[in-house]
Amino acid sequence: MPIKQYKPTSNGRRGATGYTFEEITKKTPEKSLLAPLKKHSGRNNQGKLTVRHRGGGAKRRLRIIDFKRDKPGVPGKVVSIEYDPNRSARIALIQYVDGEKRYILCPVGVQVGDPIMSGPGAEIRAGNAMPMKNIPSGTIIHNVELKLGKGAQMVRSAGVGAQLLAKEGDYVTLRLPSGEMRRVHGDCIATIGQVGNPEHSQIKLGRAGRSRLLGRRPTVRGSVMNPRDHPHGGGEGKAPIGLPGPRTPWGKPALGYRTRRRKDTNKYIVRRRFQV
Repeated sequence: MPIKQYKPTSNGRRGATGYTFEEITKKTPEKSLLAPLKKHSGRNNQGKLTVRHRGGGAKRRLRIIDFKRDKPGVPGKVVSIEYDPNRSARIALIQYVDGEKRYILCPVGVQVGDPIMSGPGAEIRAGNAMPMKNIPSGTIIHNVELKLGKGAQMVRSAGVGAQLLAKEGDYVTLRLPSGEMRRVHGDCIATIGQVGNPEHSQIKLGRAGRSRLLGRRPTVRGSVMNPRDHPHGGGEGKAPIGLPGPRTPWGKPALGYRTRRRKDTNKYIVRRRFQV
């Protein structure tokens, strides 16, 4: 999908880029697959701020995406390709022969009218979903399940894809977009192909307002804060950090400090994304 360059009519427009939306075939979403979406502004169930720099943003409605792909053997067809404000990828509306409609993430190369199917007997083509034990080694996949029947949890952003490297026993080895190599059970479902909209990473917002519309609030550097607000704060002029390495606002080491505590799943990681 091409990226359009805006004319420099103002300082905010100079250098900004946007989508041409040439691949979008339907402007209004399927009403039966819409749900209200309440904003939480990075707060937990107690109302406490747990994720900073979130809030505001344009009002959205949730598109219900089929991450489980639990209609094995039922053929379907791509009816339309649509925009989803809740994710970086595009979504495809699938209509099955029994009349049911579902949204899936639109892979690269999938167009209106293409056949779609899930299940062990599905053909190896972009958009089809099947257990990873039935996918040939070396295939690029996305929408990867971690727990059988829970639905896809990994490799869902625009332009990403994991590679199925090997099969050993009940497990397969994947190379994830981060570079991590991980073992996943072969009965877990994955979708063939690469997630669509690969140009997403090349978009330049150009002005702060576009970032606010996405629900992102401003980020303040720790070095310009007071000492009580951040470990990097205080001092006259531009002061160095003055600590053994950069810190988070709560004094924990940042930039490379390992925070992983999931010892129960360490055995599934063949190689970490960062080699220290």
